[in-house]
Amino acid sequence: MDDEEWVLVQRSTEKDWWNSILMEDINGESSKPLKVTFSGPAKHWTDAIPIGNGRLGAMIWGGVALETLQLNEDTLWTGIPGDYTNPNAPAALSEVRKLVDNGQYAEATTAAEKLSGNQSDVYRLLGDIKLEFDDSHLKYDEKTYKRELDLDTATARVKYSVADIEYTREHFASNRNQVIVTKISASKQGSVSFTVSLDSKMSHHSYVEGENQIIMEASCPGNRYAEKLNENDSPQGIQFTAILDLQVSEARGVVRVLEDSKLRVEGSDWAVLLLVSSSSFDGPFTKPVDSKKNPTSASLSALKSIGSLSYIDLYAHHLDDYQSLFHRVSLQLSKSSKSVSGNASLTRKELVPFQSDISFKGSEDDKVSTAERVKAFQTDEDPSLVELLFQYGRYLLISCSRPGTQVANLQGIWNKDLTPPWDGAQHLNINLQMNYWPALSCNLKECQEPLFEYISSLSISGSMTAKVNYEAKGWVAHQVSDLWAKTSPDAGQALWALWPMGGAWLCTHLWEHYTYTTDRDFLRDKAYPLLEGCASFLLDWLIEGPGGYLETNPSTSPEHMFIAPDGKPASVSYSSTMDMSIIKEVFSAIVSAAKILGRNEDELVQKVLEALPRLLPTKIARDGSVMEWAQDFQDPRGSPSTCITPLWPFSRAYNNCRENSKSM
Repeated sequence: MDDEEWVLVQRSTEKDWWNSILMEDINGESSKPLKVTFSGPAKHWTDAIPIGNGRLGAMIWGGVALETLQLNEDTLWTGIPGDYTNPNAPAALSEVRKLVDNGQYAEATTAAEKLSGNQSDVYRLLGDIKLEFDDSHLKYDEKTYKRELDLDTATARVKYSVADIEYTREHFASNRNQVIVTKISASKQGSVSFTVSLDSKMSHHSYVEGENQIIMEASCPGNRYAEKLNENDSPQGIQFTAILDLQVSEARGVVRVLEDSKLRVEGSDWAVLLLVSSSSFDGPFTKPVDSKKNPTSASLSALKSIGSLSYIDLYAHHLDDYQSLFHRVSLQLSKSSKSVSGNASLTRKELVPFQSDISFKGSEDDKVSTAERVKAFQTDEDPSLVELLFQYGRYLLISCSRPGTQVANLQGIWNKDLTPPWDGAQHLNINLQMNYWPALSCNLKECQEPLFEYISSLSISGSMTAKVNYEAKGWVAHQVSDLWAKTSPDAGQALWALWPMGGAWLCTHLWEHYTYTTDRDFLRDKAYPLLEGCASFLLDWLIEGPGGYLETNPSTSPEHMFIAPDGKPASVSYSSTMDMSIIKEVFSAIVSAAKILGRNEDELVQKVLEALPRLLPTKIARDGSVMEWAQDFQDPRGSPSTCITPLWPFSRAYNNCRENSKSM
């Protein structure tokens, strides 16, 4: 590493190390705060601020006269539990394998579509909190506008002034109390007036209960295509309820009911909005129609449980919970750089004891938005922006995946669409894994718990898919899944639908969790049974190839095509590097786990030990890159594509890869 650079990633053991006093450097200058800042209201959904407690999420747009808090709840999906088997698959599998053996890769690619199943279901949205302020807010002073996400407190804030009155909104999502909280206040007494309502793109009914609550009862369609079907042709889907509770200052402030579905606040000092929500989802194997859960009763109970808590109480609970995770890791980077505001250059600090913490000379101009800092990074490599990005990633994982919640989907928990991109589904060919890559290295192991529960559900569905589709033992999961633990191939082209390694890749997270935690109970009770089932399937899936090696057929490199020797485009061949590197990783993991647990002599482990040296080695292409397929096919993208999984995140095949390169 260059002498002018250093990196410190260190776990704190004392909570008060993050006290603001201790966040000063040896010269008494505070480091730049961990805040994502904006110069105006969001114009696009991706500009809004995400907050979440693992289960409930919201996107804060920061509008002035009209504000929207777009809401999500992690169990709101279309559909019902499915049948993830295809009794015609064994015959289709035999046909595809023969075509691959004959080198008819394009024909095998077409025939492989007979192995496909149904599409995944779709992640839906909860709805919107809509706030309408007086017309005077249209004349706000744009120079006073600030919108920010404070990563240290997981709090979104919006500030602006109208004439001589400063308005402030604070938003946070409490995991401990399972509520989204908004506080609206003003610098002048009696200045808070607005109308609030609950709305949704989903089928719903909203009404006011009593004098200060809006209840919205709604449902998800029981079929992803329900909007195109008659109501009687679609089964009952997940039911859900959201309740908005409104509190205002006692000294002044009036609340009125408008149109039976809206609440109007007039002349208050402040207002607090509490949003709770529940659904009828009762696990991936229970049909919504059979669920005993009443989402309205559950939401009312959740609201009652926090009824005696003040805003200060709720915020204190939120900070105590969130910061117990967020404050585990501090990252400081130092490198010569201009400050964002154009002040004196940032200079390298001497590494000092962690309790003193390290910061940089110069101060950040509060008016410079994060977007402007990103643009400036091309010419000014501001290290504090890298710190911010690192901690923002940790913030997002904490906000979308907690013990007891659903696994983070393709968009975490945030979604504004009835049909989000790629259905918002769990994609097992890298996306779901990427969601959780920071969990261990960034000291957030608890955030992985939903992933392990999800793998357990996949193993149940996947055992039937393995048995019926492939006449194999163990369990399998393919590329795309959903809330209902779908394990069959998705509908569509083999290019992306036919990839039975999704569950196997997820299983590597189980072993990695043990290597970080050395939790033998976890290894014995959770990880090992899942690894056993996965390895059993892989042993049955492997076939002996023409060279005597154990190989996979059919095989794809997810979402990639090649040009076959006959000049035809294809995606199905045998033994992609992706397949083989994952199998080697799983086999190595179960052998290591068996040794720790004293199960070396298990029949399954012995079969794995026999299979390991017979697995097709990783190969080196003519240009020196790692081959993506077992043959050095032409890549239609114009240049060879290197499949890097044997190098990262896996390493089991690395030495094998080096040995093969010596013989080239």
